[in-house]
Amino acid sequence: MAMAAAALLASSMAVHAAESSDADLPQPLHVSVAAKTAESGAAVLAARRYAAFWNTGKAQYAQQALAADFTDRTLPPGRPQGVAGPLQASAAFRAAVPDLTAEAEDMVVAGDRVSVHLHFRGHFTGKFGQTRGQGQAIDFQAFDLYRIAGGKIAENWHLEDNLSLLQQMGIIKQ
Repeated sequence: MAMAAAALLASSMAVHAAESSDADLPQPLHVSVAAKTAESGAAVLAARRYAAFWNTGKAQYAQQALAADFTDRTLPPGRPQGVAGPLQASAAFRAAVPDLTAEAEDMVVAGDRVSVHLHFRGHFTGKFGQTRGQGQAIDFQAFDLYRIAGGKIAENWHLEDNLSLLQQMGIIKQ
């Protein structure tokens, strides 16, 4: 299965090699694909583009990954629905953690669903609300579940370890 997943990743990169930004997409550490199809290749590509967005903060990756009518099914209060939501969240988080990175550790593709385990790291040197960072190390995990339609992420359900994040930032006592 790992060999098939690696072949699927390689084929999705080759098919889309014309887009120079795809060559720099993060490679998940572990990938499992239920069935190798054109749709699963497109799903892997969309998920890798979205991981690249969280890793770099570059809006182009989110715009390539997300459907025009993208819906966040676990939308936090105050965040706009649609593509604007993740763009706003990333900008705010990068203002607090400018060196933020996100690694896609695991990816599972089955039908029109992709689950991704992300690992975020960085240093809190900016400002979050009224709190200014003192260089604290940031290290927390997130889990996303995507529904893919037309090769793009149409819906997202996500859970972040916000308790660990807020403790690391010194906003909540440990």
